[in-house]
This record gives sequence, C-alpha cells and structure tokens, in this order.
Amino acid sequence: MTSQTPPKVGIIANPISARDIRRVVASANSVQVADRANIVLRALAALAACGIEDVVMMPERGGIATHVLRGMERSNAQGEARFPRLTHLAMPVTGTADDTRRAARMMREAGDIAAIIVLGGDGTHRAVVAECGSVPIAGISTGTNNAFPEHREPTITGLATGLAAMGRVPAGLAFAANKKIEVRIDGGPPEIALVDVALVTDRYVGARALWRTETFRELYVAFADPEVIGMAAIAGLVEPVSRREPGGLALTLAPAATAAMTVCAPIAPGLVTPVGVEGWRRMPAGKLFSPDMAAGAVALDGERELFFDGHQQVAITLQDAAFRTVDVAAVMAYAAREKLLLRHATPALHPVPLLAGA
Repeated sequence: MTSQTPPKVGIIANPISARDIRRVVASANSVQVADRANIVLRALAALAACGIEDVVMMPERGGIATHVLRGMERSNAQGEARFPRLTHLAMPVTGTADDTRRAARMMREAGDIAAIIVLGGDGTHRAVVAECGSVPIAGISTGTNNAFPEHREPTITGLATGLAAMGRVPAGLAFAANKKIEVRIDGGPPEIALVDVALVTDRYVGARALWRTETFRELYVAFADPEVIGMAAIAGLVEPVSRREPGGLALTLAPAATAAMTVCAPIAPGLVTPVGVEGWRRMPAGKLFSPDMAAGAVALDGERELFFDGHQQVAITLQDAAFRTVDVAAVMAYAAREKLLLRHATPALHPVPLLAGA
C-alpha cells in the first residue's frame, strides 16, 4: 500500500464457525447469522468514524452479507450515512475453510488492505494467518474455543483497527507481534497453530474437535493463559506464558487416573475436567521438538488436522514475531492520551455590541 492510496480494511466473517461437537458435549453458545451481521455493522460504523471510506469483505452463503446490506440500506434511507462503502471479493464460494484462506490471500495480494478484521474462532484466525502475510489482523471472537481472539466489544475493535489503518497511531505501538507453532511431517510443508498443538492417541475422525481427555499425550502452546478456554487452558493453569514474552510451553500429558498430577481445566465452554500432567518445560523459539508417541493425531488449535504413524517423523517448532495483530488496548490508550477522538465544538458567531461612544 502506497502512501497516496487511501487505506482499506478487509473483513472476513466465517458464517459456520462454532458448529462442532463441543456444542453437544459442553454448554457452548452459538452466534447466529443475524448476530454476526450486527457485529459486522458495529465494526463498519466504527471504521467509518475513523475515516475509513472503503471496506472489502469475503463473500459467503450463510446470509451475513444479506443482513449487513439490509442494515446499511436502512441506515442510508434514514440519512445517517454511518457506514463506509462495502464491496465483496470476486471469488468462488465453497462454504469451506478454503474460502477464508482464499479471501486472506486476495486481500494480501491487493496491496491496499491496511488490516483485516476476522470474525471466527481459533480455526478461522489460523486460516487467515496462513495467507495474510504482513497484513495485520484484528480478531473478533465468534467461535467455539476462542483462545486467540480476545473478547472485546466489536465497536472498540473497529475503532482501533480504523485508527491503526489510517496511520493515526505509530505502527510500532499499533501492531503487536505474535507467535505461531509449525508442524511438519516427514519434512513436508508446514501446518500452523496460533495457540496450541496437541498430540492425541485417538485417530477417529468422526469429530475433529478434542474433548476426550484420556487420549491427550503431548501439548505445545504458543501462550498459556489461565483465563482462556481450550487446550491452552491446561498449560495456563500449570505455568502461565504471556502472548508477548518469547517462547512457549511444552507439556507431557497422561490419563488422569494414572498421571503424576492432574489439573482441572476448562477445555471447552462449560466443560471443566481433570487432565493428567506428567511434566512440562519451556519451549524456546526455533528449537525442534519431536514427539515421543509412535503414532496418533495432531490437533491444531483444538481440531485434529494431521495423522502420523511410527514410520513418520513429526517436527514441531515455535516462531516468535510470526505475524501481526492490531493491539487494540494500546491503540485505544494512545487515542485517549493524544485525544485522537476528541472534537472541539465550533463556537457560534454572535454580533458583538459596540461600546457606547465608539
């Protein structure tokens, strides 16, 4: 993006996130299409308030766009003009994660997208990061397990993204570096995780999401937060590691009945269960980790994606400063400190009476 090109913001809203087995075995909520559309509308209004004039959105078949356009038309009919211009990428829609990856890649290649707002869970954000390159993202949580996107009112995320995209906040403050974990099997192309990589004994693919704790054997996390839901919660309750500090944490797990210790962890919304822990150690960036398991499945951010047997070699490494996100808290603190959103009223002009005898 050149300095002469007005900045645009991209929006990728996953219409089918939060629809896995954890909806059945736990008490996770589901964000309906109309709710997702309202989230997009709130973000759009905030972007416009910051001066963003053009937004590009991923097309989908779930109905989000229909609700969004209806809301924009209703606002425009009332003369409010609260929203920026909205266009959709010219791309085929398959209704799969390929749509998310293709949209992120197209936004990166466009060259004029200053940031991408992402609606979804950990899996959606992982798909975007795989293709967005150096374009920073701003996450809004609408999935099942949402360890990566921070929970925040979408209007605030939109304001921070707009201010950062417009260059009103120094880039070194507006954007934060994030870690990711790469997994390679037999030296093949890497698959990535933004939060955690789990190795499990269960190779059954009927349900990709993890919830049977007796199958957990090894866990590698980019950050360990005791306030999140999912596999990273196990690590966070053992030894917290922040998003911003270098490196992560590696844990050896076992069935709770036979493990040296157990941790009672929220592995899904409403599902708090004992998990067996044998030990843990720090995971420095760049260091190669190889699992002790002979065969099993690899789950990326809570969902089984890869499978391996005793004839294959699995390599796991963590990267620091792998991609950028909008640091919403830092941007809003700077906006308050520098009065970026403060507007002074223009004083009305009134006739000034002349002094007597003038």
